[in-house]
Amino acid sequence: MSGLDIFAWLVLIVLVASSAFVVAFMAMLPGMIARRRNHPWKDAVAVGGWVTLFFGFVLWPIVLIWAYVDFPHSAERETAG
Repeated sequence: MSGLDIFAWLVLIVLVASSAFVVAFMAMLPGMIARRRNHPWKDAVAVGGWVTLFFGFVLWPIVLIWAYVDFPHSAERETAG
């Protein structure tokens, strides 16, 4: 193997590793946003982010929007707080 072959293998390994990192980060992103915003269904949003990984991220924008949706507080919370 020449030096150019070794360099090509290193580039391929770096590209595969960075692609795997980006896919995992995108799967985790809706759950991280939901936890940071204290979403009432933060666990479901996190699971939805990982489930979209198996569907090729087709539904990922919907899960990301779901992580940002604010739900109004109930009347009990407003009177108690």
